[in-house]
Amino acid sequence: MNEAKTQKGYLETYEKDECFGCEACIGVCAHTAIAMHEDEEGFRYPVIDEDRCVHCGLCNRVCPSHNMPDKNPADPFVFGGHIKNEKIRDQSTSGGIFSALAETWSKDGNYVIFGAYSDKLEVYHGYITDIKDLGKFRKSKYSQSHVGSSYQDVRRFIKEGRRVIFSGTPCQMAGLKNVLGRLFNSENLLTIEVVCEGFPSPLFIRKYVEKLQKQERDELISLDYRFKDVNRWDFECMEISFKNGKRLIKDRWFSPFWVFWARRLMSRPSCEKCPFRTPQRIADITLGDLWGVQKYCPDLYDGNKGATLTVCNTEKGKYWFKRAEEFVTGRELDFSEALKFQRPMRVIVPGSPDRNRFMNDLINLDYDRICKKWNGKEPLKVLWKKYIWGNNRQVVTWYKIKQGIKKLFR
Repeated sequence: MNEAKTQKGYLETYEKDECFGCEACIGVCAHTAIAMHEDEEGFRYPVIDEDRCVHCGLCNRVCPSHNMPDKNPADPFVFGGHIKNEKIRDQSTSGGIFSALAETWSKDGNYVIFGAYSDKLEVYHGYITDIKDLGKFRKSKYSQSHVGSSYQDVRRFIKEGRRVIFSGTPCQMAGLKNVLGRLFNSENLLTIEVVCEGFPSPLFIRKYVEKLQKQERDELISLDYRFKDVNRWDFECMEISFKNGKRLIKDRWFSPFWVFWARRLMSRPSCEKCPFRTPQRIADITLGDLWGVQKYCPDLYDGNKGATLTVCNTEKGKYWFKRAEEFVTGRELDFSEALKFQRPMRVIVPGSPDRNRFMNDLINLDYDRICKKWNGKEPLKVLWKKYIWGNNRQVVTWYKIKQGIKKLFR
């Protein structure tokens, strides 16, 4: 860890914007003296049990806010595309490249794969030892996972000689690196992070679900934040499923969840000044949606079925992606072009000046009153562009027409 980056962390300041919720402090405490507790906004923070604490200082030492680990230089190999298996692609948030990497990793045997999975509304980190179970880790969760014992489990598996993939958010990568120390660079560990735009308040989701269950008079069994709804990847639809079999599907332009989150009204405080939003990354590989595909690589749009941006930040990451190429289709991209459309990889976006007022209302008001007060209608110009003329699908169609005309005159 670079001492020049050292500053006070949450366990010294108790300033909430100093805690990423990565749980590194819990992962290193041998005395189980730290546990995560929710605040009134629904976000979890570490609380120390003074009766168990021996004041060894390890928790502060591994806190990324206290000691930011070194990042890889921004000179990556970049690829745009998707997995060849259309069924897996359809089950994935974007292009299914994570599944291709996991499939490749598992071919050499003796593997363990860590990822986040949903249990109704809660999200947990866990691991699988059979590639057939990989489906539980697919799909974006839009909620911060309970890491639990995952960091300790990774260390144990590596020391046992097992081959480990750990996938998670950038702050979890920082937490893992600080907990593992030198083991983080082991050839038996491949780290894969997602492009993260911050964590919305779990409290809003709970109120939303409570409203829906009362409205439908039935139990909600699943919430898919990024349902493709038959080739509508870039519409970012949300699918809500109920026990009686009924489904509700809403795209982001008519969903209060997306409206409030996009306006930065309910993000975790630390997400408002996230130090991981840089081209330099900690993980071996960074995966995200291939936003901007219609502008700088329209040949990869492929009917709006979903495409992934893959950024290999280390030689290890590039090696394993190259091995996975038999499962994928696409091409190499220019990093500077890709960055133009990946704001979470280049700039810190501060929270809204209205955040505190919104969160106060979120704590005290019911769902309907919150929406009535804060959910403004989308401008007609935006809706026209998304549904009538100017959306990504039409841009790509026009590109194909022009390409066809060029071929005729050659």
